[in-house]
Amino acid sequence: MSTDRLTDVSEAGKKVISSISDIKLYIDGAFVDAESKEQFDNISPYTNEKINSVASGDKADVDKAVKAARKAFKGEWGSLKLKDRLAYIYKIADLIDEHIEEIAPLESYDTGLPISQTRKMVARAANNFRFYAEMVSARLVGEVYQVDDEFLNYTVQSPVGIAGLITPWNAPFMLETWKIAPALATGNTVVLKPAEWSPLTANRLAEIIDKAGLPDGVFNVVHGYGETAGASLVANPDVELISFTGETTTGSEIMKNGADSLKRFSMELGGKSPIIVFEDADLDRALDAATWGIFSFNGERCTANSRLYLHESIADSFIEKLKDRVENIVVGDPMKNETQVGPLIHRNHFENVKSYLEIAREEGCEVVSGHIPEELSRGNYVAPTMLLNADNKMRVVQEEIFGPVIAVMTFKDEEEVIEKANDVRYGLAGYVWTNDIKRGHRVAQAVESGMLWVNAQNVRDLRTPFGGSKHSGIGREGGHYAFEFYTETKIIHVAIGDHHIPQFGKK
Repeated sequence: MSTDRLTDVSEAGKKVISSISDIKLYIDGAFVDAESKEQFDNISPYTNEKINSVASGDKADVDKAVKAARKAFKGEWGSLKLKDRLAYIYKIADLIDEHIEEIAPLESYDTGLPISQTRKMVARAANNFRFYAEMVSARLVGEVYQVDDEFLNYTVQSPVGIAGLITPWNAPFMLETWKIAPALATGNTVVLKPAEWSPLTANRLAEIIDKAGLPDGVFNVVHGYGETAGASLVANPDVELISFTGETTTGSEIMKNGADSLKRFSMELGGKSPIIVFEDADLDRALDAATWGIFSFNGERCTANSRLYLHESIADSFIEKLKDRVENIVVGDPMKNETQVGPLIHRNHFENVKSYLEIAREEGCEVVSGHIPEELSRGNYVAPTMLLNADNKMRVVQEEIFGPVIAVMTFKDEEEVIEKANDVRYGLAGYVWTNDIKRGHRVAQAVESGMLWVNAQNVRDLRTPFGGSKHSGIGREGGHYAFEFYTETKIIHVAIGDHHIPQFGKK
């Protein structure tokens, strides 16, 4: 690769990128080839050239990883005292911190996400491990109920077993740790199936966890395609739970395939989230929020505010300011600090997003796009785009595009905008901007989404639940809510007196 691309990358980052090699699976404490010896190509979103080759796992590799995870769960990992288990979790966090300047460039190089954003995401990844170590110590507690002088009833929580984690490509390192941290902290073992389009940092995480010295088999990574490695993980009867983040149709298929073994599922799926701006809002801050919320992370974020509803009295002026923002967003090399929007993850995804722009034109939208420099023509670039004259019935309003594209609509009153906001199958996030705090609460409670922000843009508190409603997901993760998924609750009834027992058959 051209060295001038790396001027904004640390020496550690340059070194790790220059030393990228082929990726193996990580099973039972060792880096190994796939049983089939098959590999697939990992492609750069910036040039569409091959980065490296990745071992392509399938059923045989998943079965081997699950067997190793079961052995660890029944053995050394399962018998560790809590303080010793959590010491490993803290060590992983410390090692991530030591390698941020390596991991962030890898993430940008692999996914096209701007490096200024991946640095922050990687730092959050270390916090995920520390947070769950602390949360398990403080909040993994049972309940006790005394019944008169006859019974003492109490609950205990124990790990479920093997956690199958299937993670996406749109913020891979951070979202992998978001699942791995609570799974390991609560005592489960893990088989991770990363997205095939973003394998580099999943492999780096395996190297870090290997360096942390966890017992063999506690953490395993099987790279591969969803229809082979992913499907095998879901179908394996010894995997007790599946946590999946990704597209809604895939989530539905996963649930069907795991039904026979009665797995528990946590699903964080698609979104088509509204941002509602009333006439009395702080319009400058709302503009900042709307712009950041759809164009950061290249628009490839599940909680992106992809539907903008503007009160008709402020719509014209707001749209003109948004046009100005769109035209001035810096589209560029993801390895440069000044870049705000980089290339989309893969050519297939690029073509899909581009097809929606054609659909928008066919449906009657005015498509207003920013500029892509000529030197970026080899990459998967879609310029920041506004769809004007949009309508709720249009496909571009109803369907998730998952790119830097925002549909703009107007409304007359509160009742109308609530109806429009709810008129999609998704219900992941929503954003309300108004200085009428009563109205802010009313609208936030009326919008059918798992998460709502009022006068704020997607600021996350790790203690709070994360998840969606409708076709955007099942279950909640985050904070102690993750315990409901990653642990089994057992109630124990103890007699502390001689309570009455019916004496059937006694003469």
